[in-house]
Parts: sequence; structure tokens; C-alpha cells
Amino acid sequence: MGTRLVGPTGSRNDKAAIVSLKRWRLILGAEADQAQEEDEAGQEGQEIALDETETQMDAVLEALYDAGRDGGLGSSAPNVNRWLGDIRKYFPKPVVRIMQQDAIERLGLKELLLEPELLEQLEPDVHLVATLLSLQSVIPEKTRSTASMVVRKLVDRLEEKLKNQLLQAVRGALHRAGRKRNPKLNEIDLRTTIRLNLKHYQPKLKTIIAEELIGFPRKSRQLKTIILLVDQSGSMASSVVYAGIFGCVLATMKSIKTHVIAFDTSIVDLTEKLDDPVDLLFGTQIGGGTDIGPALQYAQNLVERPEDTVLVLISDLFDGGGLGENGHSPMLTTAQSIVQSGVNMITLLALDDEGTPAYDENMAQDLRQLNVPVFACTPDLFPDLMGAALKRESLDGFGSFA
Repeated sequence: MGTRLVGPTGSRNDKAAIVSLKRWRLILGAEADQAQEEDEAGQEGQEIALDETETQMDAVLEALYDAGRDGGLGSSAPNVNRWLGDIRKYFPKPVVRIMQQDAIERLGLKELLLEPELLEQLEPDVHLVATLLSLQSVIPEKTRSTASMVVRKLVDRLEEKLKNQLLQAVRGALHRAGRKRNPKLNEIDLRTTIRLNLKHYQPKLKTIIAEELIGFPRKSRQLKTIILLVDQSGSMASSVVYAGIFGCVLATMKSIKTHVIAFDTSIVDLTEKLDDPVDLLFGTQIGGGTDIGPALQYAQNLVERPEDTVLVLISDLFDGGGLGENGHSPMLTTAQSIVQSGVNMITLLALDDEGTPAYDENMAQDLRQLNVPVFACTPDLFPDLMGAALKRESLDGFGSFA
């Protein structure tokens, strides 16, 4: 796709003319480049290039309004989620609504969203649910209950698959973390102490010499805190779905204090919705820009006991927050403060089955220098990951490290 424009020179209104030319180029699309090339011969003027943001806007418009592009709501539609997210990133709300309506028409979604019977027949997957969440503001009223039912169906299926594994991994980690060492006589867990000291059995004495006494786990209503800080930009749509479900499962454990925070350029605390994963997912707004610094600051303010807190940042790290007045990244400054306080911070570039996504490699490297693990993780490995994180064990082998 060409991005060159020829503008007038020598005019007092050059700037306004250039802006007008760029707008017409975005409206007319790539076909304008071919017409321009035919007209450029013998035409005088200065060459004008679309800047990076304008080029990205042009790509979004082409993806949405190219009549030859076929979308859909099946497993082949992760790009649809990204397009819908990019719409929110580059255009104001009134325009977003119009473009979402156009997306329903042009990406093959109209029949499915207007006919609840067709939507009901679909086998839901993560991409379908992510697309429904992206379009929730324009889903027709008669289809809303069916859309919720489709989301519920996927949530129930994923919970059934992942819930027990997550609960077992976390409970095991908490049990080990809560054991009391060097207990008093009436605090000794005899069963556990004998099992762990069987290797010290003395045949001649016909007894076990216990080298380590294990006490019953300390009773506490909230031994640990887990904060899931989820980037809800379009590229993270599948990760939002999985993170929401995992957060709701963790919230069922009385010994875990769970927070789920979604963010783009604003922050939405979804913790009060943890009793219903469908409500939580419909509380997200997939798509838009990304400002990680304020989101990390919000999460840091939730920390009560740093040494007992695991903070999982789920983001591809394309941070649009820029640099602070001191020339440093607010995101990295806050991340450093969080790590130094004793919080176990982890960054997941993705929480889905798609593998390691595109991500900001420089930001990932900066986080690794702060001793923050950075990698992508599949949902089936997430339970063991959380168990290891709660025990502060090495996370090698849990994902594709950046």
C-alpha cells in the first residue's frame, strides 16, 4: 500500500490543505494511490507521507472496508478481534459505533448477530466469545440473551476443564506455604511429619528419627493475594477471556484474596464481578489503546502484604503511555517499585493457545532486567504456574520465554 501524497506548495493554507489531503486519502483508500500515480506526471508540489498512526488507521480502514475480505465468528477469526480493538484505539466513540455496525455488515457477522437461532447453533470458542464481547455495545436487543448464553456455554466448558486443576495446584501451594516449622508438641502434624521422615527410618531401632517436625498449617482466612492485571486491547482478546475465568475460580477460595483489573487507557476494577464470570467478561471493553503505568500503580495500591502477593501482568507490552517528566517510563518505574517491595511479579505476553504473540521486545528485556519473568503461557499450564508462583519457585518451563 502506498502512503505518498502530493500537496501544494507556496500556499498560505498549506497545512490545512495537507490535512485535507490526508483525510481524503484515508477515505478513498488504496485505490487513491493508483489514481495519484497516474496524475503525478507533470504535477508540481511537495511529497506528503502518512505518519505511523495515520498508516495504522489506514490499515484498519482497509481491513474493515475492503469488500473482498471475509470475516466470521469462528475459530479462524482472531484478526476480527484485533480489528475491532484497533477501531477503538484510533477513532472517537461516535465513529467507533458506526464502524462496529459496518463490521457487522462487512465481516460476515450480520446474520449471526441478528438471528439468535443461528448464533445458538454455533459451537462457542474463545474467539467467538471475544468477538461478541468486542461488539456487545451494538448487539441487537433480541440477540443479547442468546449472546450471553453462548458466553455462558464456553465459560462452563472451560471451568469444567480447568477448575479442578487450578484449585488443586493452588491448595497444594498454600498447604506447603502454611506449614509451621519447629512446632510445639501440640502443634505437630504427625501424619505429615512421619511421611516426610520415612527416609530416616532406623531398622535396628525400629523407629523413625524425625529430623524435621512439621506443624499443622497456620489458619488464616487470606494467606495470599493474587492480582490479575489484564490488558484488554484487541490483540489480547483471548487472554481476557481466560484470565476472567481463572480469576473467578480463584475467587472461590477463602484463603486467596483475588483481584481482576482490566485496563486500556482507563482502568476497570472487575473484582466485584468475580462471583459470575459471564458478568465479569461483559464488564470488559475489548479494544483501544494501552497505558500500563497507571494500571500498575492501581494494582500496587491494592497490595497489603507484598511478600504474600502475586501480581500477574497479562499484556503484549505495547505501552502507549510514553515517558514521564523525568524521561523514564512510568510503567518500568512502577514495576521496579513493585518488585523491590517484595511482590512476586510475573508478565504473561499471552494467556491462550496461540503461542508467543507479537510483543514489545525492548520492554520485555527491561522487565527481565528487573527480575520479572516474561513469557507466554497456555491455559493448561496456568494452574501449575500459579502454584509455583505462590511458592516462589522457578518458573522455567512454564511457557515460551521471550
